[in-house]
Amino acid sequence: MFHQRAIHLEILVSAVVCLSACSGSGTSVPPPATAVTEPASQTSGEALGANDAPSASAPADSPEPPAPPAPPSGTGAELAAQVVAAPDRSEADRGKDALRHPQELLTFLELAPGMRIADLGAGSGYTTELLARSVGPQGRVYGQNIKYVLEKFVKESWPARLEKPVMANVVRVDSELDKPLPEEAKDLDRVTMIFFYHDAVGQQVDMKAMNAAIYAALKPGGLFVIADHSARAGSGTSDTKELHRIDPEAVKSQLVEAGFEFVESADFLRDSSDTLDWKVYERGFKTDRFVLKFRRPN
Repeated sequence: MFHQRAIHLEILVSAVVCLSACSGSGTSVPPPATAVTEPASQTSGEALGANDAPSASAPADSPEPPAPPAPPSGTGAELAAQVVAAPDRSEADRGKDALRHPQELLTFLELAPGMRIADLGAGSGYTTELLARSVGPQGRVYGQNIKYVLEKFVKESWPARLEKPVMANVVRVDSELDKPLPEEAKDLDRVTMIFFYHDAVGQQVDMKAMNAAIYAALKPGGLFVIADHSARAGSGTSDTKELHRIDPEAVKSQLVEAGFEFVESADFLRDSSDTLDWKVYERGFKTDRFVLKFRRPN
């Protein structure tokens, strides 16, 4: 009897080891700085997490995996309210909502299920997840980060978020901002850059190249929405590196020069108590922030 159980155990261990090796769940090499990682639902086994591999020894009474969130419906404000109220959003993200005003931002973006969107400077993915929820399973979101941010700030938090089922429609893009998107990212409905435009300027990115690439990636009539920390009127781009702020008029000027049409601004992130003369990260994100909407002409 003991001999039979030992044989069974040996067979079981061999099966698990084989499954682990075949599914790529062992140590992997991180993608290069220009890598594009397809959503797990459309990639080979090497993109699967450990929980995606079948288990040869799972007990019969194992709990069922959580059901995927229901596809979104509606558009505009109705869709935004559904997304923000989703019960499976993390408590950490909900804790940011009072400061970030996600419902107002999603409404301003004029979203609908099935859209194709790029989120540039995605960071740890707070906004990226909101966009992924908004466009639903039939949509696509390209979440882009530069190498410096990936290595210094979101090395663990960004990959962890991408493991969430609701992020299955997100393509991870590791690239620099002078060429922010892969060739496949064409005819986009929206591009967003949330609190990162000033960083691009401060890091001396080729802004003409970046904005031209965004323009080319959008479909005619597509929108480019930028939110950022306000600098003093008339300061242009002089505060981008030291204070992490930018004059909204400087942003408008650069985007109009790139061929975009300015559509409108929004005030839901404004704070008149901000003196505009202190470094953003010294006091959190309680700044006066602007939101601008631009359109690629038809």
